[in-house]
Amino acid sequence: MNLAYWLCQILGWGSYTAIGLFFTLRASGVQPKVVIIGYAAFFLYSIGLTHLLRREIRRRDWLSLPFRRSIPRLLGASILTGGFMSGLVVLISGLLERRFDWDALALSSVVLSVTMFTVGWTIVYVAITSTRKAMSGKLALRQAELRALENQVNPHFLFNCLNTIRGRIAENPAHAQDMVTKLANILRYNLRHSPQPAVPLSEEIEVVSDYLALESARFEDRLRVEFHIDPAAAVVPVPSMLVQTLVENALKHGLANLPQGGDLAIRAALERDTLELRVENSGRLGPHSGNGTRIGLANARERLRLLYGAGASLDLEDFGGRVVATVRIPKSV
Repeated sequence: MNLAYWLCQILGWGSYTAIGLFFTLRASGVQPKVVIIGYAAFFLYSIGLTHLLRREIRRRDWLSLPFRRSIPRLLGASILTGGFMSGLVVLISGLLERRFDWDALALSSVVLSVTMFTVGWTIVYVAITSTRKAMSGKLALRQAELRALENQVNPHFLFNCLNTIRGRIAENPAHAQDMVTKLANILRYNLRHSPQPAVPLSEEIEVVSDYLALESARFEDRLRVEFHIDPAAAVVPVPSMLVQTLVENALKHGLANLPQGGDLAIRAALERDTLELRVENSGRLGPHSGNGTRIGLANARERLRLLYGAGASLDLEDFGGRVVATVRIPKSV
């Protein structure tokens, strides 16, 4: 059972019962023991009956109906439940006090008060339930978007790796075998973390190291790599495969176009409560590179937006012969 639901039931009907008990004891000459027993019974059966009302709402799935069809059902069920509870108030009170001579004003006051509170209970329940369903739907959509973006990145990465390995099989089978092992490590990492949108930066760096070992077969001496990772930054969670995407972009659109090759540097440091991750490569930006039109960078930006909102950013800049992709991620969200 939902603990929050039962706490709300107890607090809501408990408060209503306590207020009614207080004013009744002040205004009535009835024995206090009789009044307390009556209100205690009311507290118990009001919780029970509204719980039955909730069960019927859920069983009949009224909240999924169009507004014009659900309102009459919810309102009618609430009034019926409130009327039944009012009848129990009159019956139990009459049995305890051994009299049933209620005047019309007192009787209508009880019926109206209990029924209106029951209708109010239904309104609050529907509002909370509808809000939670809407939030769950948004969360499911957000997760689906995130998984779709991740799946769009991974096949692209796999295709590049397999192409590199294929070129080495005939030339150096032993080296190709080692490359397959490294690729298996990368795929194992990806599968292991597929349900998790973020992983520690240190794990990302490990898988990127394997990826760069694979790419070194293609670039040979033309690829020179440096890592500068602050230990404090290594434990900060980052989106899985984010660093991989940035490195792949640097190689494909930067170093691969340079006959003499170049340098690739991966730097990470904490600036106050923000992780600053930089992937630098030799080369120049193309005419449209800075606009993030490439699939990898566009997806990386979208994943950052989905995970961190406006708190994260990805910028791509040209410093004259050196391209720098800078990611800023809040240390905690």
